[in-house]
Amino acid sequence: MPTRPDLATPLGHARMLFAMLSAPKLRRGLAQLLAGDGPSEDPAVRGPLSRLDWLAADGDVDVTVLREVTETLGMMRSDEAILAVGRLDGIPVKSEESREVSGRIARIVFERVGAERTLTEGELNAAISMFAQDVALVRRDAVDAGVLTRSADGASYRLATA
Repeated sequence: MPTRPDLATPLGHARMLFAMLSAPKLRRGLAQLLAGDGPSEDPAVRGPLSRLDWLAADGDVDVTVLREVTETLGMMRSDEAILAVGRLDGIPVKSEESREVSGRIARIVFERVGAERTLTEGELNAAISMFAQDVALVRRDAVDAGVLTRSADGASYRLATA
């Protein structure tokens, strides 16, 4: 199930901003522009920054768009997120990425039900199915990644302790 249409744009803006902030060169270029020093002369910086539709070439910021992004990110951090964002229909193919995604899903499940709880396989499957279509893959990957521990008989699961 896809993300609700009214979330697509704010989430896209947030993803783009986070991606740019993770690259030092782009982070410096964005800071330069926001400080009023004009756009960077470097085409590798200027190109990506020109795609920010909430940021004008002169550094003016569309506050309404950023407010919407902030509100959407706040909602995504809340318990409402499960109601607003659809399931993942696919998990990354690379096992390292798959384990990372699966581990995050398992952590979210246990954040919601309580980190100290032990879940039966059926309970865990039901909780995972709210996030991902391939429940068995997520469960196995989370165990393989060391995020979950499984009882010897495979009937129950717990969040692994650090």
